[in-house]
Amino acid sequence: MAEDLKLESALVSKLDVKAPRFGANRAALKVLMAALRTEEDEIRLGGGAKAAEAQKAKGRLTVRERLALLLDEGSAFLELGLWAAHGMYGEYGGAPAAGVVTGLGRVSGRLCMIVANDATVKAGAFFPMTAKKVLRAQTIALENRIPTLYLVDSAGVFLPLQEDVFPDTDDFGRVFRNNAVMSSLGVPQITAIMGMCVAGGAYLPVMTDTVLMTEGSGLFLAGPSLVQAAIGQKTEAEELGGASMHAEISGTVDFKEPNDHLCLARLRSLVGKIGLPAKAPFSVVDYDSAKDAPKYAAEDLYGLIDPDPAKAASNVYDMREVIARIVDRSEFDEYKAEFGRTVLCGYARIGGRAVGIVANQKMHQSQTVAVGPQAGEKRTEFGGVIYTESAQKAARFIMDCNQSLIPLIFLHDVNGFMVGKDAEWSGIIRAGAKMVSAVSTSVVPKITVIVGGSFGAGHYAMCGKAYDPRFLFAWPTARYAVMSGASAANTLAEVRAKQMERGGKVLSDAEKKALYDEIKSSYDAQADPRYGAARLWIDAIIDPEKTREVLITALEAASLNAEVPRFNPGVLQT
Repeated sequence: MAEDLKLESALVSKLDVKAPRFGANRAALKVLMAALRTEEDEIRLGGGAKAAEAQKAKGRLTVRERLALLLDEGSAFLELGLWAAHGMYGEYGGAPAAGVVTGLGRVSGRLCMIVANDATVKAGAFFPMTAKKVLRAQTIALENRIPTLYLVDSAGVFLPLQEDVFPDTDDFGRVFRNNAVMSSLGVPQITAIMGMCVAGGAYLPVMTDTVLMTEGSGLFLAGPSLVQAAIGQKTEAEELGGASMHAEISGTVDFKEPNDHLCLARLRSLVGKIGLPAKAPFSVVDYDSAKDAPKYAAEDLYGLIDPDPAKAASNVYDMREVIARIVDRSEFDEYKAEFGRTVLCGYARIGGRAVGIVANQKMHQSQTVAVGPQAGEKRTEFGGVIYTESAQKAARFIMDCNQSLIPLIFLHDVNGFMVGKDAEWSGIIRAGAKMVSAVSTSVVPKITVIVGGSFGAGHYAMCGKAYDPRFLFAWPTARYAVMSGASAANTLAEVRAKQMERGGKVLSDAEKKALYDEIKSSYDAQADPRYGAARLWIDAIIDPEKTREVLITALEAASLNAEVPRFNPGVLQT
């Protein structure tokens, strides 16, 4: 009888790791990952060796040295926004990582959001993307109620670009507004001033809960030169806004520390005394990292996708192979497995936490047509395309997860929604609207991973950036645009050729090919995940084999917020 009650929900991998295609994909992705790591290492150098030496000449550590002392020894740091401003601000010498380091790390055992200025990049000045990166970190901390630590070492706004840093709702001033809102909601914030903190930026530390300051640092609304120009008063920087003045006279600083090392030690001590938050209602069980590990090697994920954008159409694979390598014990309770097969839905656990998974199936599927001119007939449905039945299934599953307080994981490799007469007759617009509505009104944490393509309205329905995922990650194989480069190039090249022909110029086949290649090259560059990550559309480009551990950290962060609003899906198309 006991055997009859035993449920077997473990996925069985059919991936042929000895196949030539698997080997070729793996080799190509390893080359791409090596190139990305080299670029990332260069970004982490910030302003370079000369700027780092100048920082040390002041008796200060570099931002990466500070992080090494702040974080628990041997713990992982999930860096967010590393690629911010990549390829931007070239006329000013660039701004690696937008001059600020943000990410999730463990301090005295507590998971914290860390925001640390890199003074080797234009003295830590705020470029437009710097402000947006800090705001993104605050948004993540606010949504997930993560204790937030600021390591301040900044000259303030980068004046040549002040018009793009200063006035708007997603600019510099929003940082201080967020400080106040986070405090009002009980999100702990501690600031360590470890260099300059001037002008409007001086408000940030004072709007947090606790302020530390090292000797030799400066905190003032206006520096000595500006004070003299404004009111004719001559004063030294230390007298105007040094650590001793703020500790002894203004009372602004809570802890004065002699140097970076002792300041970071004090910060770790304070974090260790922050009270524990209420537990979130999301289901979690006892978790054993060895016993509950997936049955299959994460390294196998390298062989699924050809990273060459020109070969994207040939990336046909079973998304269950991805799921089997990221969920506990490779166990997956698939929801409506025989219906709407181009979208996979189901329940699993990741790191002991219950999740609902919505994933695009990249293998072609056979389905019986329900309505329309071909009702009752069998048809082949293309992998990566969302059909009416798939959208209906996903919408209902998302609502079920909200009803049961289960966080959602979205795995993207989507070409978009199906088009054509059959699709329109079946109500694809209505079904798509239902799925988008369910995603929009969802109240449980949502985490998105772009594995392959994420095109058009499919990106929206699968919880793209505009739909408030708590985190959005991408593999190096991700492609992120309205449509694929080839499709866009065909359309735009044809439009432009007709415009030229109306102007009296007849293009040769070679000229048409050159026009197509030019448009496709530009479009492919914009669809590259590095382009999106530079603009903070993507929180981090992650190594595919690290997907599970990244999701475990993201789910832990999401579980710090115990408050879940009432789920109210509104009017749904039926």
